[in-house]
Amino acid sequence: VVSHVIFLSPGSHLHPMEPGNNTHISKFLLLGLTEEPTLQPLILGLFLSMYLITVSGNLLIILAVSSDSHLHTPMYFFLSNLSFVDICFTSTTVPKMLWNIQNKSKVISFDGCITQMYFHILFGGLDDALLSVMAYDRFVAICHPLHYLVIMNPRLCGLLVLSCWILMAMYSLLHSLMVLRLSFCLDLEIPHFFCELNQMVQLASSDTFLNNMVMYFSTLLLAGGPFAGILYSYSKIVSCICRIPSAQGRFKAFSTCMSHLLVVSLFYCTSIGVYLSSSAPHSSHSSVTASVMYTVVMPLLNPFIYSLRNEDIKRALKRFYLIRIASLSDGAVTGLS
Repeated sequence: VVSHVIFLSPGSHLHPMEPGNNTHISKFLLLGLTEEPTLQPLILGLFLSMYLITVSGNLLIILAVSSDSHLHTPMYFFLSNLSFVDICFTSTTVPKMLWNIQNKSKVISFDGCITQMYFHILFGGLDDALLSVMAYDRFVAICHPLHYLVIMNPRLCGLLVLSCWILMAMYSLLHSLMVLRLSFCLDLEIPHFFCELNQMVQLASSDTFLNNMVMYFSTLLLAGGPFAGILYSYSKIVSCICRIPSAQGRFKAFSTCMSHLLVVSLFYCTSIGVYLSSSAPHSSHSSVTASVMYTVVMPLLNPFIYSLRNEDIKRALKRFYLIRIASLSDGAVTGLS
């Protein structure tokens, strides 16, 4: 599974290894996940189904949390934000790929590619940051239950989410601006179905030392930091749970963290897979596979993990469904009368 991107400059001919300034590049040609024509309808149907399920599942969680007053708590506030970010995250890459397959067009503009890269970094980083905030929320709930509502007040919750957005917006803007200063050869191939930061930097024809340094140090700080926070939170959580005398109490306390632990494990496993596959040479197939897991499968599974293991979410969805059915029935009766 290989995708190619060819950089074209209007009115120019393609010459291998001929340097070009990216300001003269007007469009790319994305060849998608595969060049096999017979597989295009299958890919279109599969990814369209996964995208619709992802959007629907995460929207249902947002609607359940917003419509049920019992779920107006810090934990579900962060969960609804995570669902919104997941919708945006998968929407940065999948719709464009589906559009190209449906219209048999491989074109994406240079501005569109930079924009796609910016939002991919933004929402991927927000996923990481929100998961660390949710780990802190679980730490306070289990280790300081009597002071939970005082510590996790609405003002702090809003500030935490706002801080995540501002930090990651600046982070993604920094990388996007640094890519804009690079020059590229006129004939490039990127083994991805979207514009990914690491591959773009690797394929630049100009000096990328500064880009690599910023990328590695910022990844260490903004990816390693939240991960360290999650590890610290759960070390304290495990310590508190072990001090609970009854087995039933320990299980009940740990069960409140299971959904979050599953999502964290899925997120970091796929993230490590993307990093290892993109840094290894001649690994286009594994890189695309890891990217699909990271950008498509992970946002798809998150709502199922949280809804299937959470009785509050299931009850809220059931109430929301019954209310909608009742309102539709009342509307139909009013119309007939």
